[in-house]
Amino acid sequence: MKQGAGWVTSPPMRRTHDLADDLEDLAPKPKPKTPKPPRAWQRMLSGRRLDLLDPSPFDIEIEDIAHGLARVARWNGQTIGEHAFSVAQHSLVVEEIAAHIRPGLEPKWRLAALLHDASEYVIGDMISPFKSALGASYKDFEARLEGAIHVRFQLPPKTPQTIKTLIKKADRACAFFEATQLAGFTKRESLQIFGTPPVGFSLIIEPEPASVAQQRYLDRYRELAEQVGILP
Repeated sequence: MKQGAGWVTSPPMRRTHDLADDLEDLAPKPKPKTPKPPRAWQRMLSGRRLDLLDPSPFDIEIEDIAHGLARVARWNGQTIGEHAFSVAQHSLVVEEIAAHIRPGLEPKWRLAALLHDASEYVIGDMISPFKSALGASYKDFEARLEGAIHVRFQLPPKTPQTIKTLIKKADRACAFFEATQLAGFTKRESLQIFGTPPVGFSLIIEPEPASVAQQRYLDRYRELAEQVGILP
């Protein structure tokens, strides 16, 4: 632009994309999305939704337990026969052995024996070496779930040590018979690992179809629940 005898230089025009950049800088930045926490619950066939990290007794049903345990295989399924030897059938035997070891065992402790592996309807049956490898975090999770199951069925959240020892002894005796008859262990190996089974108790194992084991587990639970006085 000419002014008098001199010239006045106009300021340079800003390029369109520079203005766009400025406007973009002034615009509010979108907040980063917080990732959703991983799902920590499982829906059961009863319709219950069980929180795995904080299990509630109100979300635990015996029908779900029986269904699940009848379809969880002992020994990771590495057993002979047409059917897997299920945790449901194993639990029935453990209850029977516990009563053999201690005649006159109260119905509520027989129920505790029947339910001793009930948490496996959620977490599955892990062989002992793998449980040891997982360490304390697995044991803490298992203990919380077992406590909720016990409360649901009117048992102490923590089993008294004498009963716990009894059930463990019955569990190992059952494992002895399973190992020698189904899982390919020699008698010598089984004696070294699981110890001698109780005197006077013998067992011939015939793995049952899942539907049969499930119904037998439910029937036995109902018998014991009636004796204990648990409401349906």
